Amino acid sequence: MAASRKAREQFESLVGRTPESIIGVQKTSEGWTVSMEVVESRRVPDTADLLAEYEVSLSPDAELLGYSRTSRYVRGRPS
Repeated sequence: MAASRKAREQFESLVGRTPESIIGVQKTSEGWTVSMEVVESRRVPDTADLLAEYEVSLSPDAELLGYSRTSRYVRGRPS
């Protein structure tokens, strides 16, 4: 839980977008990988919002190593 909280805080601080949800956390040999869903563009109605999935890599002591966008999609549509 601490890894996901740190990933969320550091990502938000760096990118300026608040993650909408944490969708995965995985322990790796290099630390942690946290997957999160982020609203990239709000639209009306909100079912047309553009979302993205990001993977955030953390060191064993939960410091941000890097992040990457793995996909983009419209809310409610299969990716």
